[in-house]
Amino acid sequence: MVMNETMARFNDIPAQSDDSPAGLAFAVSAYFLWGFLPLYMKALSHVSAAEVVAHRVIWSIPVAGLVLIFLGRTKDIKEALTSPKILAMGCVTAALISVNWGIYLWAISTNHTLDAALGYYINPLFSVFLGFALLKERLTRLQWAAIALAFAAVVVLTVDAGRLPLAAIGLTVTWGFYAFFKKSLPIGPNQGFLLEVLILSIPAIGYWAYLGGTGESHFSTDMWLLLGCGVVTSVPLMLYANGAKRLRLSTIAILQYIAPTMIFIVAVFVFGEPFGTARGIAFPMIWAALVLYTYSMVRNRDK
Repeated sequence: MVMNETMARFNDIPAQSDDSPAGLAFAVSAYFLWGFLPLYMKALSHVSAAEVVAHRVIWSIPVAGLVLIFLGRTKDIKEALTSPKILAMGCVTAALISVNWGIYLWAISTNHTLDAALGYYINPLFSVFLGFALLKERLTRLQWAAIALAFAAVVVLTVDAGRLPLAAIGLTVTWGFYAFFKKSLPIGPNQGFLLEVLILSIPAIGYWAYLGGTGESHFSTDMWLLLGCGVVTSVPLMLYANGAKRLRLSTIAILQYIAPTMIFIVAVFVFGEPFGTARGIAFPMIWAALVLYTYSMVRNRDK
């Protein structure tokens, strides 16, 4: 519950000691939308990841801005934009999330969707390890066993492919550090997201202008899909942020397996990506690690 209380403090809300139906609805909706996201991004696989990231940034601004206007929280973002400390922290989280998006889009467009699923499966275990390495949090034997299983699964995939699963590791590391630094951003989650895309809008608009000037932009041929990137990017993030405020940390930790499971199903049964022997060994190891992690977390909470 320590992380839950910390997040609550930074978001100016009381720590959540019980789950609410609204919180469950928000969080489940977010994870299902993330689970279906590969289908949308596959339709843009002919567009470079950098261009799609630029449009995700640009068209998220009006969506996130309208949400803050509706909530009456625009004052928070004005104060954040005038604070050098918050701006610096926002630059860090903005850089991490943009790299995460780029890796994810590359994975989808190059038929490495299973690597994306693997990365998001490993992420909670990486977050636990970050707590140990950076916050000196003590890990239980079961948590160490879960981390060891995940590491062994990565070794299996590395030996089979002859190289590290860089997309999976990149997604794990960027999202893990994003969540870690996001905890320290002293504004609410919706305001933080708008701050991040406002920071990223400067290079995003510049890159869009460059593509237009060189005739390499896909906006004229894929306008509606690129415009829709704002909705498919911002809506799940804000649903998740508002769901997390109303749920216990342990509930969120269990629900987060929904998205990578759906991504896994889409990769195998819709995109037809091969699921060979190595993955047949590695993925069950990851699933076993997540069972150990979840059991350990729930057991410790109930003590």
